[in-house]
Amino acid sequence: MATCLEQSICYSSTCLTSTADRFLQIRIASRLLQSVARETLDKNPEQLELLPEFQTRDPQLEAISLLLLAELKQENLGSRLYIESLTNVLAVHLLRQYAAAKPRLTVYKGGLPERQLLQVLDYIDTHLNQDIKLADLAQLLNMSQFHFSHLFKQAIGAAPYQYLLQQRVERAKQLLKQTDQSIVDIAFLCGFNSHSHLSKQFRQLTGITPTAYRAN
Repeated sequence: MATCLEQSICYSSTCLTSTADRFLQIRIASRLLQSVARETLDKNPEQLELLPEFQTRDPQLEAISLLLLAELKQENLGSRLYIESLTNVLAVHLLRQYAAAKPRLTVYKGGLPERQLLQVLDYIDTHLNQDIKLADLAQLLNMSQFHFSHLFKQAIGAAPYQYLLQQRVERAKQLLKQTDQSIVDIAFLCGFNSHSHLSKQFRQLTGITPTAYRAN
């Protein structure tokens, strides 16, 4: 089951003498991020999620990542402690700069069992920027769409499409407040097909436009 604190980072830079991009991809185990959140930052990892970033440069993240890459290339066993230290610094930076509190969710008795509900919610959170269909969610649990919809709504008090929309708007609110990304980019990162689609749904749920929300 995916976790909200599992992260894959892709660093890219363009060479001065070439038009080709170079990429450095780093995968950080969810258990490490959870441990750092709990033990170093005194945060409950179950209440945190990492916000998606797109085409955003972070000099500190780049510096830590390149130090890690250089140390790993040396294949020096004596540098293991240094690598572990850099990894922890990287995790702390990610959690401080890109983590946000997850919205609290009320779960009612009946409906989907907790294990199945978490599986569906994790899937939605991980694929929020994609076209998620009811059939996709029902297939996760090998249920008919009708049966899944009934049990899902019984568990959290909202239909699947209502919950999905709420989560997309919540993600948009986080990105509007915590990043400088354009509203167009935020719309696509949150699974809306256009700026106007985000604005319409955002206003229906919050009463204000994304621009007004960011300015408050």
